[in-house]
Amino acid sequence: MHVIAAKAVAFGEALKPSFKVYAESVAANAKALASSLKETGLDIVSGGTDNHLMLVDLRPKNATGKRAEAALGRANITCNKNGIPFDPEKPFVTSGVRLGTPAGTTRGFGQAEFREIGKLIAEVLDGLKVANSDGGIALVGIGDLET
Repeated sequence: MHVIAAKAVAFGEALKPSFKVYAESVAANAKALASSLKETGLDIVSGGTDNHLMLVDLRPKNATGKRAEAALGRANITCNKNGIPFDPEKPFVTSGVRLGTPAGTTRGFGQAEFREIGKLIAEVLDGLKVANSDGGIALVGIGDLET
């Protein structure tokens, strides 16, 4: 019975004009985040987004979803590792992450803040790179970092 009551409350909230404003803000924030990520050299699998989610292809940064999820988590940015179309990585590793904007929008973040978050995400991913002894670049694995 409590599930029915919860649905009634949720549907009632969704009928309010303020919910439409919130939903439009979530989508606009997602577009701002996707644009910011693209400016840093990352690819959005669908080229952009029209809703609250995006799938980010990490291959341009030579990162994996598993490493990115762990590193972004340490930076208090929540994401999920996610496979991309024709993913060369194993399902447990992946080449992508899924990002969304509802939580930040609920906390009052706007497009400017999400553009900054995009830059911060790229900075974290760039921070996964360390110099090899031969002068090349390698990615630090989860076990290689102290938490």
